[in-house]
Amino acid sequence: MSDVTDKRLRRTRRLSDERREELLRAGVELFSARSYDEVSIDEIAAAVGISRGLLSHYFPSKRDFYVAGLRRAADDLLAAVAPAVRSTAGDRLRAGLDAYLGYVETHARGFVSLMRGGIGSDSEVRAILDGVREALTVGVLEGLREAGVERPSLRLAVRGWIGFVEAVSLEWIERGEPSRDEVAELARSQLLAAIGG
Repeated sequence: MSDVTDKRLRRTRRLSDERREELLRAGVELFSARSYDEVSIDEIAAAVGISRGLLSHYFPSKRDFYVAGLRRAADDLLAAVAPAVRSTAGDRLRAGLDAYLGYVETHARGFVSLMRGGIGSDSEVRAILDGVREALTVGVLEGLREAGVERPSLRLAVRGWIGFVEAVSLEWIERGEPSRDEVAELARSQLLAAIGG
């Protein structure tokens, strides 16, 4: 293959990847504002100025498009909290909550889309959400264990706390209050209560 052909292929692939990303961003916006059933393929295509046929080139069905957008939101959330792991054991919870709530605040629509997962009992959607919850649970457990907290019921307490933080975050985004610092303190105190101090 010549250098010119190789460069053209790379450019075409890059443009294709950029278009796919543009489509996913538009999808996250649409699905966070309205339910899965309320958004049509034609509306998705129109939102980014392409034909329905071109949309099907990237995503064979509305469900495929929805799942890809949900996966993107999940990956973005986990990437946002990942740096907290490098914090010292004593600061990890604070850093993790700050990163999590920062993501929620900055990407409110994507977060709502991720947590409200709009197509019911779809196994792939459930797996994405469970994957996020499991990754967050593992991160919190590792930090607690490094801080010397170890109990048989610790995993249950942390998993329940993750659900609490999700619910509080959704309410916070919808209401716009209290302050982010107050939400972080509420979440931190609830974890301490859940693990017994």
